[in-house]
Amino acid sequence: MKKIFILIFTLISFNCFAVEKSTTFTKEIFNKAQSEGKIVVVSSWTKYCSSCASQMKVLDRAKNEFDNIEFLAFDIKNKEIANLLNVQYQTTLLIFKDNKEVYRSIGETTKDLIYEAIKSSI
Repeated sequence: MKKIFILIFTLISFNCFAVEKSTTFTKEIFNKAQSEGKIVVVSSWTKYCSSCASQMKVLDRAKNEFDNIEFLAFDIKNKEIANLLNVQYQTTLLIFKDNKEVYRSIGETTKDLIYEAIKSSI
């Protein structure tokens, strides 16, 4: 009985970290945002990644607090996008300004540090 309880708890725990987000990144949206002078924040994620879920929660809040910024995300399994952006790991965060990458981090989930990176790009 104890083993069944542990198994059920483990499965529930993994589902809490499941990322139910679709890829919003396309080359067209990315290029259009840059041509309009927007700062572009791109994050990579994968399903069942706890750090991805934490980072995405911070970025979802940031969407409501920052203007003129395009927030895009993609599943790291999409090799075309990953290769385009030279991203090899989930929870990679990129910020682009004036058609140049100005920030890159891997595994950053701290609200203060993510917000600081966004603010320094404005």
